[in-house]
Amino acid sequence: KEGAAVNDFMHPDRIIIGADTSFAKELMTELYAPFVRNHPRILFMSVRAAEMTKYAANAMLATKISFMNEIANLCEKLDVDVESVRLGIGADSRIGYHFIYAGCGYGGSCFPKDVKALINMAHQNDFEPKVLQAVEDRNEAQKHRLFEKITDHFGHELKGRTFAVWGLSFKPGTDDMREAPSISLIEKLTKAGAKVKAFDPVAIEAARAEFPHNYETDGLLEFSEAQYEAAIDADALVLVTEWKPFRRPDFKALKKLLKSPVIFDGRNQYSPEQLKADEWQYYGIGR
Repeated sequence: KEGAAVNDFMHPDRIIIGADTSFAKELMTELYAPFVRNHPRILFMSVRAAEMTKYAANAMLATKISFMNEIANLCEKLDVDVESVRLGIGADSRIGYHFIYAGCGYGGSCFPKDVKALINMAHQNDFEPKVLQAVEDRNEAQKHRLFEKITDHFGHELKGRTFAVWGLSFKPGTDDMREAPSISLIEKLTKAGAKVKAFDPVAIEAARAEFPHNYETDGLLEFSEAQYEAAIDADALVLVTEWKPFRRPDFKALKKLLKSPVIFDGRNQYSPEQLKADEWQYYGIGR
């Protein structure tokens, strides 16, 4: 996992090795012996099966995310809190709690690439990948949900408004901007004439390389040096990446900095009940 690669390598869940000769198997068993002393975690299979396993594992995790996002969107229509649903289905040992958090879509270098690769391989072999295509389509649509919620609240005329965006990287623990949901959001906001003031603990330089230089020179995009600086005189706060410093902010301070107490929570980090009790207007995903 990006952001935890070294620890994952030293403490692997499993080691899957594609090998076609006994010599290769013996060599790799010896190489990985120090990492599997507690219990065996090496699985040998054919090279092509190992490659397919890697693709299928990432596609399965992406499927869980897209499935939960679809359920979240349905929950909004039915006046159901997706967090209750998440807790309920996660308690089922056959499902578990991993990768069933509703949000504004997945990004990064692995999930999008591997799902697209499987779709492409299927088409090359005259096979219709209906489930994989649905996973991809839902994720692309999900990246637009925050912007849709913003226009539902403020209307489609966003020119002259300013939005504070917390989180730019596709996930916490990395500065990777590849296919990050923040890109879709910022592009849509600036195209609508809104100004974005963005902050991320580590990804600001990577974000600068991601967006055209004229975004900054035209005053459409400003990168803040501090978390609360981004909120000054903004019409609303938009949480995109669930970095730890964003999880328990000082809401009283935020209310003083923002023009209006409005939060769009793209990762369902905050309590709707608590914020509404404190006279915030709160919008989550499936809340």
